[in-house]
Amino acid sequence: MVRFTQTAPEVRRGARYFLLNKPYGVLCQFTDAAARPTLAGLFPVTDMYAAGRLDADSEGLLLLTNDGGLIHRLAQPSFKQPKTYLAQVERIPDEAALARLRQGVVIEGQTTLPAQVELLSAPPALWERSAPIRFRQSVPTAWLRLVLTEGRNRQVRKMTAAVGFPTLRLVRISIGPFTIGDLQPGQWQEVPASLVRRLLNNSRPQQGSG
Repeated sequence: MVRFTQTAPEVRRGARYFLLNKPYGVLCQFTDAAARPTLAGLFPVTDMYAAGRLDADSEGLLLLTNDGGLIHRLAQPSFKQPKTYLAQVERIPDEAALARLRQGVVIEGQTTLPAQVELLSAPPALWERSAPIRFRQSVPTAWLRLVLTEGRNRQVRKMTAAVGFPTLRLVRISIGPFTIGDLQPGQWQEVPASLVRRLLNNSRPQQGSG
């Protein structure tokens, strides 16, 4: 059973926190030797780092901060925050495929942790992607909502491919207690440090029994 504690990392003085909706095709960094689109073209505050990256072909929520201690803590297994994704996949997964995703699948020799996976009955209300997805006219697609508690490289894409349903579009909509809300691609907002502390106080998962 999951219990919640009231112990959270200290928010250090001078730290700043921002939520940003990263568009498709933008690198999750501020510089690029090949002059590809980066966060610098969207976000004016320097010396910020992403707590949980997204690939260029993925979209959605980033938490940007200059609080290195928080970034380090969020990466620790004892303080791992669940991340919620919407994934458009090729074809319609059956119950057997959904069960495999929930229980964990083997990718690159390691089994993923159990995940929450839901087949959505209708497409979610999302913005239009800047580049249309590549799909086959004769092949239907479906949307999944997945909640993961680990952050391996391209994990959602590898998981759905492993059960035979490749991901065509991937959008992250939450990181722990932080949600994308009404932010449109390229938009951002600052989160007060006091709110960051309160949200993390109330959302830290800790495994236990009872």
